[in-house]
Amino acid sequence: MSIDAARRRYASLNFLLWLPTGLYLVPLVLLMLDRGLSVPTIALVTAVYGLTVALLELPTGGLTDAIGRRPVLVASAVAGAGGLLLLGLADTVALFLASAVLRGVARALSTGPLEAWYVDTVHAQADRDVDLTTGLARGEVAGSLALAVGTLAGGLLPLALGDTGALPALAVPVLTAAGVEALRALVTVRLPEPPRPRLRMAAVVRRVPAGVVAGLQVSARDRVLARVLLAAGGAGVALGAIELLTPAWLAELTSGPTAAATYAVVAATGFGADAVGGMIAGWTVRTCGSHARAAATGAVVSALSMLGLAGCALLRGPGAMTLAGLAYCLMFLGLGAAFPAQAKLLHDRVEATERATVLSVQSLLMQVVVATGLPLIGWQATRHGVEAGYLIGAAVLFASAALFVRLPGAAPHGAAGTAPSMGEYADERRVP
Repeated sequence: MSIDAARRRYASLNFLLWLPTGLYLVPLVLLMLDRGLSVPTIALVTAVYGLTVALLELPTGGLTDAIGRRPVLVASAVAGAGGLLLLGLADTVALFLASAVLRGVARALSTGPLEAWYVDTVHAQADRDVDLTTGLARGEVAGSLALAVGTLAGGLLPLALGDTGALPALAVPVLTAAGVEALRALVTVRLPEPPRPRLRMAAVVRRVPAGVVAGLQVSARDRVLARVLLAAGGAGVALGAIELLTPAWLAELTSGPTAAATYAVVAATGFGADAVGGMIAGWTVRTCGSHARAAATGAVVSALSMLGLAGCALLRGPGAMTLAGLAYCLMFLGLGAAFPAQAKLLHDRVEATERATVLSVQSLLMQVVVATGLPLIGWQATRHGVEAGYLIGAAVLFASAALFVRLPGAAPHGAAGTAPSMGEYADERRVP
């Protein structure tokens, strides 16, 4: 497969990967409330999902590096389709819990293999100095557009269709998401990937924990990689703050049955801005002169935007809302421009045999940092208003930008442009 073909395939599969998330993002909690679940029970379902992802994140990354990218991508799509089908039809707590487990399995399996497949495919066609930023940026654009389209559809379809017989309107986007996952499984089955040695099951069982250990070791030992991973964790905290505070802020301004549709439009606007950021990622790298400077610049733009959101939260009136919308878009624009440069820095530090594992390390680190930081942000927002939460998010982003300042050379000791015998890195994004 040529490099251009790999870029197109990566972008199209990234679109299918993130479209289901966008579709069920808005109706998720509302559907469980409609089926009679209490808020504490919904919190339990959410916790089961998060725990499943956390427990499987590293083992599934090791499995991907052991058996290949395609089978894990197919398994993630199948698990996702099953989990969303259950979610759309569930009417008991047990079924909602089963759905949470299946969706958690799908999320853990999907962390890393697609991006690792793209980098492996490009490296199979050219040397390690080949440009990865263009393809990674296209994938970022495709994923963001999928989230924008899915979020709009997920928020507006229930309003447009209403209840259909025994099927509540809120279940329509969820079941549509299940169909998209089934389509992704069919498309991925024929995905070509670079040849790798076939392993017996016993060898796979031995290789998975070894790969996990190797991924953890390179993430801790390589100072450049460690700083890139920590910066990703900071971006995760900022995104978590946005997802936590923005709906609460909108709830003060909007009420009634249009609240979900309003949040869908706001979220879709942010994802659209993220897509624009991905489109200008290559220009940002060229303008800034290096990938590290581009990543730092994107983080600073996002931090300044969060400061703007904090200021807007203190104001009232249409003018304040207009400025807040501009700041909201600029924050996602900065993150979208920074992601491909940051991912390039990561991939330059790892080898194919640990690529997906290191991506899983990044994902797990983001979850841990977000789980630690969000309670503090929520507590401060409760005591001092949402502006306090936005200020904390801005401070974290400024700290993330500082991690890219005077970043040591991209090539670690060993082969030029590679890391000391380790694997690749990559995917964690925007939505839980």
